[in-house]
Amino acid sequence: MKRLVVATTAALALAGVATIADAQDKKGVEVGMLRCHEASGWGLIFGSTHDLKCTFSGTGKDAKPVGFNGTIKRYGVDIGYKGSAVILWAVATTSDSFTPGEIAGSYGGLTAEASWAAGLGANVLLGGSKKGIALQPVSVTGIAGANLAAGVVEVELTQAN
Repeated sequence: MKRLVVATTAALALAGVATIADAQDKKGVEVGMLRCHEASGWGLIFGSTHDLKCTFSGTGKDAKPVGFNGTIKRYGVDIGYKGSAVILWAVATTSDSFTPGEIAGSYGGLTAEASWAAGLGANVLLGGSKKGIALQPVSVTGIAGANLAAGVVEVELTQAN
């Protein structure tokens, strides 16, 4: 079981690197970091839904943080209880003229994570308002609890007021 989680996490990381490289080949660039706090809750064996509170920090020196609210839904194996987690995503875009509001929208991709008291995971996602945004996993920290998840992930983000 442990080998499956490690192999899945490694595959997701490689897929994320390939996706970022592909996005950058299509005139895309990394434009900032999205930091999300995921609410705690139970995995319901075949999936789960948790709330997200996120802040985007752009790479420009005059960039102001922009808030987002949303949900993360996992489908596949999701067993156990996960305490609140912090997810960091590098944000890349294929657009020549990016605005932080373009991060709002629907994303889909793959997920894998494991925790026993503390843990790690990865979520590789594509989407956004213009479908030209890639959220690449940098790290997942602060997962507390006993949880195992692998499968498909869906994230929905809206810009906070």
